[in-house]
Amino acid sequence: MSTHHFAQNFWGTCSLLALVGLAQAQSAPGAPVADMGRVEISSGRDNDTQQRRESTASKIIIGREEIERQGDANLGEVLKRMPGITLGGAPGRGSGIRMRGLSAGYTQILLDGQRVPPGFSVESLTPEMVERIEILRAPTAETGAQAIAGTINIITREGRRGVPDELKLGSSWQGGYASPNGSITHYQETERWSSNYTLSVNRYAAPDHSEVSTQRDAGPLQRNRVSDSHYIREGLNTTGRLQWKGDPGESLTLMPFLVVSHGTTPGNFALDQSTNNAARIYDSASTLNDNHFGLARMNGQWRRKLSPDSNMEWKFNLGGWDSRSNYTQTPTGSGQVYTSALAEATRTKDRSASLNGKYTHVLGGGHQWVSGSEIEAVRRTQNATATYAEGDADLQAQSMRFAMYSQDEWQLNPNWSAHAGARYEQLTTQGTTSSGDVVNRNSVFTPLLHALWKPNPESRDQVRMSLTRSFKTPTMQTLLARYVRSRDDALGGGNGPTNPDRMGNPNLKPELATGLDVAVERYLPQGGVLSASVFHREIQNLIRNVTAQDASYGNRWVSTPQNFSQASTEGLELEAKFRLDQWVAGAAPVDLRSNVSFYRSRVLSVLGPNNRLDQQPDMTANLGGDYRLRNLPLTIGGNINYNPGYKTHLSDPEFITVSQKRVMDVYGLWRVDASTSWRLTLSNLDPRNYITDRSYSGVESSSTRDSSWTSVQIRLEKKL
Repeated sequence: MSTHHFAQNFWGTCSLLALVGLAQAQSAPGAPVADMGRVEISSGRDNDTQQRRESTASKIIIGREEIERQGDANLGEVLKRMPGITLGGAPGRGSGIRMRGLSAGYTQILLDGQRVPPGFSVESLTPEMVERIEILRAPTAETGAQAIAGTINIITREGRRGVPDELKLGSSWQGGYASPNGSITHYQETERWSSNYTLSVNRYAAPDHSEVSTQRDAGPLQRNRVSDSHYIREGLNTTGRLQWKGDPGESLTLMPFLVVSHGTTPGNFALDQSTNNAARIYDSASTLNDNHFGLARMNGQWRRKLSPDSNMEWKFNLGGWDSRSNYTQTPTGSGQVYTSALAEATRTKDRSASLNGKYTHVLGGGHQWVSGSEIEAVRRTQNATATYAEGDADLQAQSMRFAMYSQDEWQLNPNWSAHAGARYEQLTTQGTTSSGDVVNRNSVFTPLLHALWKPNPESRDQVRMSLTRSFKTPTMQTLLARYVRSRDDALGGGNGPTNPDRMGNPNLKPELATGLDVAVERYLPQGGVLSASVFHREIQNLIRNVTAQDASYGNRWVSTPQNFSQASTEGLELEAKFRLDQWVAGAAPVDLRSNVSFYRSRVLSVLGPNNRLDQQPDMTANLGGDYRLRNLPLTIGGNINYNPGYKTHLSDPEFITVSQKRVMDVYGLWRVDASTSWRLTLSNLDPRNYITDRSYSGVESSSTRDSSWTSVQIRLEKKL
């Protein structure tokens, strides 16, 4: 099936589901009485939907049912099925969670309501460690305004009385490599104390195959490089929650989190090159990348009721992570023309601490006033040496962030609710660069306004509106990274505009965005939801990497981040979730999930067409369903995720084109008894290559082809 026909059919299906739902004003005839297992599942779904419905700010809640549904190996796979969320990278192996098609830095990630430290990866969390996920499409004063695209708040597992312990054991296979994994979750509760912990151990293994071809007008030069390797990572993840309940309204909660992993990537590559149309020269080398990673952090929360109408909440975080990486290359070719023995070693330490205080007071007339302040300190040291680079890429940096905010949640009348607030945030980053010590200090004031309108308070229809200001700050590495030659230059890649050296820019300013969001929602009596939302963002001080020849570095090609331009983006996101027998009498009780999103953006200093923001596709779509067989203890389901290919005009001479992604996942869940289940999951059926083309007009072009594989997973799930 062609890409055009697939997109056309997919959009037609999603549109039909949404239009059918929106055209109905009353429920279908009642569904047959379900067994107790279905009642339990529906109850959890209803709770998630109710939280979403009652929130003044636009919010999507993903509960345990949705997280566990398809037996995903990581949170990214869970989130990619949500409206407006995409993953970077090859199909079935992507990483870097993005909202509304914008690159990863535009999305704010919170863990238990607190900002994750720089360098934290959501991929270090397994689904078994998460209780629920909250997706906020617009920022609030309390959650923070570093969220131009939105906010994702990950809540770790919570202990509740009567919940059984859980054991999961299984393995997946991908490209001939096995990845065994296991986890256990334990709950315990007394009158004053409750606790739980989740321990996950895993071994992840997968092959990697890539082909890179480069053509350079100067010379002229033509180069082809084929790389084969496999990645093996062994890790242990654990998170816990210990809560003490004192007097009414008083509690102390401690939430430790630990990740330890070791990964190796042995491989080899072969390249051939021809310059000035001479005979081709062939060369090869073996490679080994060895890395260790450890992360430990302690989140804490203390709540105390000060009066019948007010309470105080303190949150703190202490933690850090260490990373050690060693790369070696050994020539294996007889000629050794383009390859040589080299080594690179990087050591990074990151330490952070934060303290947040929040005061809540319930006023008369339906007001709830919330005010607070936050302070966060981060210190990072990095030592990097490479035999192919002059000098070093050491980094010593620290940052201090201070914020204060105030907001008022106001129930004006049964039809209208409002949520108004303001936030001031200041960030100071200082460190050493190749040009000496630098200090970057920026502050942002962000007013925020949300409104919820219910045309009829007794109905299930409502409209959300948000007018906000948000921002994105440059990272430490973006500000302070010293000049580093490209490793690929030493691997036979050669320095060029598609393979440049890199360095930071200490003079960057934060990106600022003014945003408007409007959403129409209908909540169905049986727990489904239909929604349509639109958004618009005007962005100032857009940061983009600019590649040019730099005379101070021997006229080599160097990529440097700059406040490049102004930009704007807008989009439409449609979502339909319901059970088929809600609309078709006598139909099978199939739970249907569909969403489709359309995006457009423009960078003003770049001529169109395709002058879009980095990594933003024209659309993204999902279609999924689940069906529990009536006569067998079997549930089957699946999902199709589709992102079309697109071309981006980065600057006057620079272009990048990426291929489409189409990922199909299916699963089956066999319930042996009330406490035991077997799960089979097939991920990335019909695997496809992921192609990225880069070009610098009149100078150089390159094409990278990455392979992907189907993953097969079998898992035992046991309630103890």
